[in-house]
Amino acid sequence: MIKGQQKYLRSSTEVNVLAQYKYICMSVFKARRIIDQIRGCSYEETLLILQFMPYRASFYILKLVYSAAANASHNMGLNKADLFISQAEVNGGPITKKLRPRARGRNYPIKRPTCHITIVLKDKSK
Repeated sequence: MIKGQQKYLRSSTEVNVLAQYKYICMSVFKARRIIDQIRGCSYEETLLILQFMPYRASFYILKLVYSAAANASHNMGLNKADLFISQAEVNGGPITKKLRPRARGRNYPIKRPTCHITIVLKDKSK
């Protein structure tokens, strides 16, 4: 199961499914270059784009898109073929800090950035 939360936003005419993946050990900039490619694409087109991208971030985003679509079809009864990505954003998370020993008893900081990815799916048939 993906760390994060699933939310369903209902308005009068349309249904939005929001999925978040939090605390991924990855730079925000590396994840944003993938998200910029899939924003506004249909679900099937997104799967094709993400499966053939050579970046590490595409695996995590593919898992998130799969999970959001599965929840939309199971919980909301929506057809996966009618879904598209209406919003996709990457925000920065906390930075994990460690110390690396160096010469003469000194240390060198290692900073591991994390990010939070949010994807909102909409049904284009409604």
